[in-house]
Amino acid sequence: MVKAVLFDLDGTLADTDPIHFQVWQALLAAYDIAVGQAFYDRYISGRLNPDIVRDLLPQLSVEEGVAFSADKEAQFRHMASRQLQRMPGLTDLLHVIEQQRYDVALVTNAPRSNADFMLKILALEGVFQPVIIADDLPKGKPDPLPYQIALERLGLLPDEAIVFEDSPTGVRAATAAGILTIGVTSTHSDETLCQLGAKLTITDFTDKRLDTYFPRLTSSPVLR
Repeated sequence: MVKAVLFDLDGTLADTDPIHFQVWQALLAAYDIAVGQAFYDRYISGRLNPDIVRDLLPQLSVEEGVAFSADKEAQFRHMASRQLQRMPGLTDLLHVIEQQRYDVALVTNAPRSNADFMLKILALEGVFQPVIIADDLPKGKPDPLPYQIALERLGLLPDEAIVFEDSPTGVRAATAAGILTIGVTSTHSDETLCQLGAKLTITDFTDKRLDTYFPRLTSSPVLR
């Protein structure tokens, strides 16, 4: 029996990848690294900044890598402040989840500063309890630990939750934790996410197939 819904942040609550892509493309151009979509999908999407910087910019010291990541996220927040919007259908889905009295949590590889910023911009502060930040843990996605910690905090078993994820690293993490995972194809294809274990994929939260998992009790959303 489902008792909780766990959401990823980037690419799931909002389509942030186009913004991240532009920022990474601009910053890495200074190091003569050309970032096309295939390169971004393989080496950047869904991964933790320290891992990305270590792999792509090994010449940077630890301190320089931290500064690079901080600059990257500052540029992301600047652009996102003008562009960020909730994924279509998210408001209605959150209303249904609220009606069903499910717990709702956030599990993200995003830095805490970004997570706090995005939740504020999207007017979702206080909606998710708990908020699990990978940077606070020994391991982030694709390791299942962030989702395992979320289940532990909620006092639930894996079969009592559903996860929404958009990236291969996120789908790997959620499925490795034993949780039914629905893929959001904002950043990767249906084929890619299903091969990694997603039960089904959706373009956004307006997909009528979600009614199977989240039957609607009324039609008047209260979350704005």
